[in-house]
Amino acid sequence: MLNKRADKLELLRIAEAVALEKAIDKELIINSMETGIAKAAKSKFGQDNEIKVSINRENGDIEIFRKLIISENPENSNTEIKLKDAIVLNNQNKDKKIGDEVLQPLPAFDFGRIAAQTAKQVISFNVREAERERQFNDFKDKQDSILSGIVKRLEFGNVIVDLGRTEAIIQKSELIPRENIKAGDRIKAYCYDVRRENKGQQIFLSRAHPKFMEKLFVQEVPEIYDGLIEIKSSSRDPGSRAKVCVKAIDTSLDPVGACVGMRGSRVQAVVNELQGEKIDIVNWSEDPAILVSNALSPAEVQRVNVDFERKKLDVILTEENLSKAIGRRGQNVRLATKLLNYEINIMTDQEDSERRQQEFKEKTENFVKNLELDETLGQLLVAEGFSTIDDIKDSSLDSFKNIEGIEEDTAKALIERAKEFYHKDQEDISNRIKELGLEDNLISLKGLTPGMLVTLGEQKILNLQDFADLASDELTGGFDVIKGERVKIQGYLEDFALSKTEADDLIMAARNIIYKDWGMRNGEKKNKTYYFWHFKKIL
Repeated sequence: MLNKRADKLELLRIAEAVALEKAIDKELIINSMETGIAKAAKSKFGQDNEIKVSINRENGDIEIFRKLIISENPENSNTEIKLKDAIVLNNQNKDKKIGDEVLQPLPAFDFGRIAAQTAKQVISFNVREAERERQFNDFKDKQDSILSGIVKRLEFGNVIVDLGRTEAIIQKSELIPRENIKAGDRIKAYCYDVRRENKGQQIFLSRAHPKFMEKLFVQEVPEIYDGLIEIKSSSRDPGSRAKVCVKAIDTSLDPVGACVGMRGSRVQAVVNELQGEKIDIVNWSEDPAILVSNALSPAEVQRVNVDFERKKLDVILTEENLSKAIGRRGQNVRLATKLLNYEINIMTDQEDSERRQQEFKEKTENFVKNLELDETLGQLLVAEGFSTIDDIKDSSLDSFKNIEGIEEDTAKALIERAKEFYHKDQEDISNRIKELGLEDNLISLKGLTPGMLVTLGEQKILNLQDFADLASDELTGGFDVIKGERVKIQGYLEDFALSKTEADDLIMAARNIIYKDWGMRNGEKKNKTYYFWHFKKIL
């Protein structure tokens, strides 16, 4: 029983020591003690009693009370009391009324083994939860920063790092390939996520994340730390090569030179931490054409065609620079693509010329065949910037005024023929959609044109489920590196000039509809289970 002054003071000293050790508030420790003693008191005085314990913060005196409700006709003496009896307990209760709460002092008692154990469990649990909450808040603030710790152990390829008061994990996929790490090593890593879990916070670190390299540059380059130089973007092939794009806020500074440092000292410090990873430092430009030229260094770019709407870049260079631009196994162009967030199409001058000739020929043939024109007139229209029959259909007579060789009557006839072809084509497309057997849920998907629907139907993509199972690259096409060679992959809707962002939006819209439909049919819980299982499977 805590009835001696020495014992009471010891209680306060214990609370202070625990608070200091766990780095949590002393008041919280004392509150936990009050809760624990109240729990133990319930086992002494009865579980139906509502117990309140108060510990004096100055001298450690412990007061135990039973909460009672003033009632006109008390039925349970452990929870209710008459008003006159409440006044007898404390004269200050005379202002109380029916329904109010009063406190009845209870005598001090000796803690039995079970009661003491109960109090200890409650106090330990509350202290542990408070410590977890404190650690979570501490490390939540450290997210998006570099943390340093000691490698404690390795588990199934994952690295457990001791950060002092807690542990963090570097998953196998977040390590630099072929990096030799052993227990006892001091290690740096980027904190990209902190999660609250039942057993405490979970801290996830990475040495392969592009942000890790960026934060290392912040540490090594004072100009970046001071905000005089800004890191615009970065991309990495961990353990092999990386690119970082920098911009000088102060125009008097050379951002690339500042990042390299005297005799390469600054960038070398970053390279050493990244286990010898080669780093290309690229000067930022608002012009994508200039930026891609810098990013593809050491290849020399002849010219760049920019498609801002589709976020695509056609980079033309000489044959001898082709391999430099692509890099080993497509590494250089792949990193540049991530750096710019543009789709980059590498080609030689000859390939570009052949492509332009082919496009010119196809457009001319389209006009000649469908509008019943002679080849010369078709070529003239293409040369003047008309790419499709829709361009002619939507044009005004004024658009043809300055074109030599096309009179007003000819222009009217061209527009009329284009409109007739459009209506006939739309009718043919509608009939074709019916023949292919496309389902209404796919036909009604916003963003898909009739022409797109026909193309999808010819590829046996007949319903919303089939469409949702696709990846954006399957729609837009792209390039892949197979056995060291860059190979063109044709997309289902590539001819419709669909951007990757537009393809992603269409696919996600289809998946959202499927998700909603399953929710209505099967209930929210079942729907979520299906959704995550299904898309984990298809992605």
